[in-house]
Amino acid sequence: MPPTSTVDRPSNVSEALARGRLGIPSVIFFVLSAAAPLTVVAGVVTTGYGVIGVTGIPLAFLLIAAVLALFSVGYVAMSRRVENAGAFYAYVSRGLGRPAGVGAAWVALIAYNALQVGLYGTIGVAAEPVLDRIFGGHPHWAVVALVAWALVGLLGLLRVDLNGMVLAALLVAEIVVVLIFDLGQIGNPADGQVSFASFSPDNLFVPGVGAVLVLAVLGFVGFESAVVFSEESKDPKRTVPLATYLSVAIIAGLYALSSWTMTVAVGQDRIVAEAGEQSVGLIFNLAAAQLGDTAVTIGQVLFLTSVLAAMISFHNTTARYTFALGRERVLPAVFGKTSARTGAPRAASVAQSVLGLLVILLYAVNGWDPVVQLFFWVGTTGGFGVLLLIATTSVAVIAYFARSGGGENLWRRAIAPGLATIALFVIIWLAVSNFANLLGVAPDSTLRWALPAAYPVAALLGIGWALLLRSNRPDTYARIGLGAASAASVVKPEAPAAVEVTR
Repeated sequence: MPPTSTVDRPSNVSEALARGRLGIPSVIFFVLSAAAPLTVVAGVVTTGYGVIGVTGIPLAFLLIAAVLALFSVGYVAMSRRVENAGAFYAYVSRGLGRPAGVGAAWVALIAYNALQVGLYGTIGVAAEPVLDRIFGGHPHWAVVALVAWALVGLLGLLRVDLNGMVLAALLVAEIVVVLIFDLGQIGNPADGQVSFASFSPDNLFVPGVGAVLVLAVLGFVGFESAVVFSEESKDPKRTVPLATYLSVAIIAGLYALSSWTMTVAVGQDRIVAEAGEQSVGLIFNLAAAQLGDTAVTIGQVLFLTSVLAAMISFHNTTARYTFALGRERVLPAVFGKTSARTGAPRAASVAQSVLGLLVILLYAVNGWDPVVQLFFWVGTTGGFGVLLLIATTSVAVIAYFARSGGGENLWRRAIAPGLATIALFVIIWLAVSNFANLLGVAPDSTLRWALPAAYPVAALLGIGWALLLRSNRPDTYARIGLGAASAASVVKPEAPAAVEVTR
């Protein structure tokens, strides 16, 4: 029998995500579900008005959209050359070097896991009015969180397109209800007249503008995840750019409209006081007065499903980051396995579910506040981590094209990313300066520095790990950032007389 080659790697099935299952609409559903429109409108916007006291939030959403659109120019240009579920990790590796890439990976794992588990803290609050209306009572928040955890964990093990269909149904209904609420608000203006004062720069560039801009960035978190699903897209070179740009435009339009109509219905001079008093209930109280109890019930149900949809989206995103790192052996190889039946990153998804379970139990056993100490503190910190990743990736895009050229024009490879980088680092500076306001803690609180400081510490640990890999496991180090091609890079030379293929 003639000699054959020996391959020391798992099968292609076990180290590859399922290709060709997601079109442009499905990717957009994943992105917008992570953005959680109703959750942002009901929670983030009212927090901005009531806690920070700045009325220029509609303009803030438009300004942040402009910055992220500039960032996306270089981001999607690079996506045509780097196809990797690791997204930021892969881009930073290719642009700024492998050590920086692993540092970014550590930051991404903390940030996306924080966003995911943070949502378990608010699912009980979102479910409370719905369960009270149906059953006349409501269970402990942890019971609701565990039910949501089980559902999200199950979906994470199924085909990615099935997750996309679930998100599609939830998201379409959610956006329709938000728009109906907006129509009700603009159709019932306070004092009988529509005011556009919240779009005036004078109402944004005031003390507290930094905190408002960071809140606006948090509203867009998830827009960058189109690249995470590039390996599973039908036509990545077309799907990723369109999904990214459309997502930024849809999110900006919806949030700017909704935050503006809220001021129209309440009154520009009263929105701060009313939002501070009613908080999340403001939008539902307005709907009750303008549209009736049925509209409120529907809105409350969809607020619950909005949180659930965000959980599903972030679970899938986080699992794919973990998978990308396992495939390249930056994390243990078991995380780089996918299910032969569904193509889902099985071990990575299970790991994410285990973390969620531990967090729910930890908060429940200790009696910690799930809304403030889990949803708000942990979720806000996760959003800040994504902001750091976006800014670092913007620098990496410039560096990548400076070396390779890549056939892109000057606007795509340097000017747009350069402008975005400057704007993003200004926002980061404002975020750090206003972190106490974002968390709602005293300026001298340890959390004010400890939570954002977790990211540079994680980045340094990641860089150190990459340098150890370079010294001790050079083959693994060489694979960092290669994506699907990394599995093929470990094929050994032909053996003289082997008949076996090790899978």
